[in-house]
Amino acid sequence: MYSEVTTAILGGGLSGITLARALIGQGDEVFVLEAEERIGGLCRSRSDGGFSFDTGGSHIIFSRDREVLEFMLSMLGENREERVRNTRIFYKGRFVKYPFENGLSDLPKEDCYYCLSEFIKTLIAAEKGELPPVRTFADWIVTTFGKGIAECYLLPYNRKIWNFPPDQMSPHWVEGRVPRPPVEDIIKSAVGIETEGYVHQAVFSYPVEGGIEALVQALAGPVRDCITCGFEIKSVRKEGRAWEIGDGVRTVKADRVVCTMPVQNLFAALQGVPPAVREAVNSLRYNSVCSVYIGIRGSVPDISWLYVPDPDLGLMNRVSFPSNYSRKVAPEGCASVLSEITYNDGDPVSRMSDEEIIAHVVESLERMGLVQAGDIVYTGLDRHRFAYVVYDLHYLRNIAVVRDYCREIGIDLVGRFARFEYLNMDGCIRSVMDYTGWSR
Repeated sequence: MYSEVTTAILGGGLSGITLARALIGQGDEVFVLEAEERIGGLCRSRSDGGFSFDTGGSHIIFSRDREVLEFMLSMLGENREERVRNTRIFYKGRFVKYPFENGLSDLPKEDCYYCLSEFIKTLIAAEKGELPPVRTFADWIVTTFGKGIAECYLLPYNRKIWNFPPDQMSPHWVEGRVPRPPVEDIIKSAVGIETEGYVHQAVFSYPVEGGIEALVQALAGPVRDCITCGFEIKSVRKEGRAWEIGDGVRTVKADRVVCTMPVQNLFAALQGVPPAVREAVNSLRYNSVCSVYIGIRGSVPDISWLYVPDPDLGLMNRVSFPSNYSRKVAPEGCASVLSEITYNDGDPVSRMSDEEIIAHVVESLERMGLVQAGDIVYTGLDRHRFAYVVYDLHYLRNIAVVRDYCREIGIDLVGRFARFEYLNMDGCIRSVMDYTGWSR
């Protein structure tokens, strides 16, 4: 027997480390079991050659939840810098203001007119009660923004990031996450009067050193002795009133189990799962992410991040510029670019070598005028299997089956991929606070 504790936490990502900190603060005895050799999950960072990149795609610190935001900032202390968001959408060779509906005057005139007129038509139809019912995510986009904004930006971009058709996705998750634009802002945007959307992220913070992983490492301070890395969970079973969790060599015995790792990995370790439940788990859809790192001599545009909806510009959906977040994530005289590609096992990206993907991204960035190959001094790449939850039309039914079964056997689910919800960092921390009743 390797160890006996009150609570075994499966997974050492942001949710698992935050949960351990909360429970230890409440006097609990915990053990965190992490399959990788380092904690952090999607919030890991790579530091190499003087550059720091976030391996799970670019992360920033912001939130509408003031308690969570203040907690995250307090964890970083002086290791943080604040930036004003300057985000763009690369559209027909132009850098259009983000959100798209706040940058209509940046568009070619015919596209600006199309977006404005279709928004107004949709608004009139809504007031008359003539809009069709919203059954899919694509429906929600069109009935919220109009056919113009939908076709010019939102539908092609969402096809890219989700790697899944928006007309086969559920709309339930988007209400409250993506604000409906006020009609006044749309009109101002079209005639060139400055407006701001998504104001909760208009100012964001980022660690000076260490990338986003610095937040997880700061959280882990008082719980490091409770973390075991390299523990790939192979079995989870109930023996009497206790749980036994094993990796094939070692065993941890606990009074309770809280899962923060992907629910698919949990069920791979469980025995005796009813076929209908296992089918529901296997039907939950998700995307993987490939993060491509480029370090260059010189500077990059004064942009925080850039959305790339056009499929003809390559596979990447978002390009970030980490050296614009912190003065210490690139060597003196250099700058950094991080491109993100979402993919699924078996699709073309999954079959490409790292070298092929890097070459593809460099070519795309050159076409966009963002880098020159002769200035590149560093390249790298990381992949994460679990990156985005995809809300297909069967999601609500399948996740209900999974959660009901976990509740029945007595395993609690906390965090992004255990709850299987599209939670940002603040949402992961809030899920811990709600689960434990913990307040910072």
